[in-house]
Amino acid sequence: MSTDAVPDKSIDAVSVERLRVSFESEGRPNTGASRARTVAVDDVSLRVAEGEVLGILGASGSGKSTLLRAIAGLEPLDAGRVLWRGDDLAGVPVHLRGFALMFQDGQLFPHRSVADNIAYPLRIVGASRAEGRDRAEALLELVGLPGVGDRRVTALSGGEQQRVALARALAAKPRLLLLDEPLSSLDRELRDRLAGDVRRILHETGTTAIMVTHDQDEAFAISDRVAVMGEGRLLQAGTPTEVWRAPASASIARFLGYTSVLTGAAAAVIESGAASVALRPAALVVTGDGDESAEAAALAATVLSVAPAVGGLRLRVVVDGMGEVDAIAAADRDIRLGDRVGLRLDRSALAVLPPEMLPHD
Repeated sequence: MSTDAVPDKSIDAVSVERLRVSFESEGRPNTGASRARTVAVDDVSLRVAEGEVLGILGASGSGKSTLLRAIAGLEPLDAGRVLWRGDDLAGVPVHLRGFALMFQDGQLFPHRSVADNIAYPLRIVGASRAEGRDRAEALLELVGLPGVGDRRVTALSGGEQQRVALARALAAKPRLLLLDEPLSSLDRELRDRLAGDVRRILHETGTTAIMVTHDQDEAFAISDRVAVMGEGRLLQAGTPTEVWRAPASASIARFLGYTSVLTGAAAAVIESGAASVALRPAALVVTGDGDESAEAAALAATVLSVAPAVGGLRLRVVVDGMGEVDAIAAADRDIRLGDRVGLRLDRSALAVLPPEMLPHD
């Protein structure tokens, strides 16, 4: 089901140019120091095509939510511009930008029915009750909750409430949908399930969207492109596959779940000529049995620790000529501390990092 026109993805819907946002912070007490400014967003530029979903990924304090609020018009800019289809939005109040926001807690009205919650944005712009009801029914079908319009939102589960919140955000057909950690209040299983639904709904409605999240799985599942932020700056941008396979620095690799970063001779053991290599635990897999197999393997290691994990065993090992790294093994393997094991390399779980970034990590 599609509720909107097919977007023209050759057009830049949103342009952010050299955006800077700062906040006043207190000077040190009893020193007479003047108040300083803390920079939250520092010289950030990005573009979002019409109908595209951009995920802004970063840890707490990276500036991602401040950037989202600045685009919405909720934070004053120190410098830079936010443009919609080339028109500068400076001076355009929040309620006239045609944008919609969805937050992690949904912010639904508990005293209203599901349908009334969804129709609320239409009612405040003058739509009739019948128009609101029809739109609510169509969106409930879209988000997988047909027939619940007359129920109270308090009677719904957390995941169902977030579906209603998404439907309400889409009700007035916003030019841009801004999502701030939309699934973070849900448990992991439900979050994973809803992420795919959110992506489907945004694509079916042709909605241009920017989502901020600290969860890389969520960002990769929902977004067409991902931008990684740190300390207020935009560090890397690309498709989920590009960012995942080629993180631009060791710090980005660690944030994305690569647990071991090797440099110099240790990296060359994995990838000849590489200055730096990032590995996920699944990059090194125990193979064979016993000391004899270990010594015959391309990579031999000594086990430092063993812990059960989803689908197998999680190991910390010392690899000859490489040092300490993580590895995995099948759940039925009898592996103990001090054992010698052989390892095979799964290249889909490693990334070669650019050497020019090494001095900064």
